[in-house]
Amino acid sequence: PFAILESSIISAARTAASAALAAHWLSGQSRRAHSLGIVGTGFIDRYVYEFLVDTGWTIEEVRLHDRSPLESEKFRNTACRLEQHRTVTVVPDVAQLVRACDLILFTTVASRPHITDATLFEHNPLVLHISLRDLAPEILLRSQNVVDDVEHVMKANTSPHLAEQKTGNRSFVTGTLADIMVGRRSVNRSRPIIFSPFGMGILDLAVGKWVYDQAVASGQALRLSDFFYETVR
Repeated sequence: PFAILESSIISAARTAASAALAAHWLSGQSRRAHSLGIVGTGFIDRYVYEFLVDTGWTIEEVRLHDRSPLESEKFRNTACRLEQHRTVTVVPDVAQLVRACDLILFTTVASRPHITDATLFEHNPLVLHISLRDLAPEILLRSQNVVDDVEHVMKANTSPHLAEQKTGNRSFVTGTLADIMVGRRSVNRSRPIIFSPFGMGILDLAVGKWVYDQAVASGQALRLSDFFYETVR
């Protein structure tokens, strides 16, 4: 090893950057949403929100929902850039949020699907399903599904994994984000679009290497010449 890095921020930034990239490509390379819905107003949501705003997204309305209304209020008051939106509201009911938003972000700690009503998505929103286990497989089966890596996401009872178990196949997957970006696959707004990224550790390493290079180049890296106590047998 040649460096030690605190990786939680690297992983959060990579997750958020991937989500913002997906939002851009899956919306027809647009950076505009009428209403952004955020479900689970925590650490990762803040990073995704900041990446969207900082990459030039125009978002008229923001709706927030969390099991703890106090967390949603805190997110509104400390994370949201209120001057950039017409309204920012805390919504007590997740179904109400889903119905009202054309761009929806899920970053919860749900271990099993808690949203089962596919009719909530009849307005064909773009869903960034970062937490992977919020949506019932029936919702995915009525949607266009984009993932980061097909093999990785089909495990650990993620919503795509449950859909695979239910159908016995993976034909419900439209393709990977890379497929969309290079033109091998395409999506449209005739059905909901759901992006379910498992999160790939190799990307964290790539971002970590970039951080390391920047730290060394700027003189901010702290060299520990005596980190290894013994180096010979």
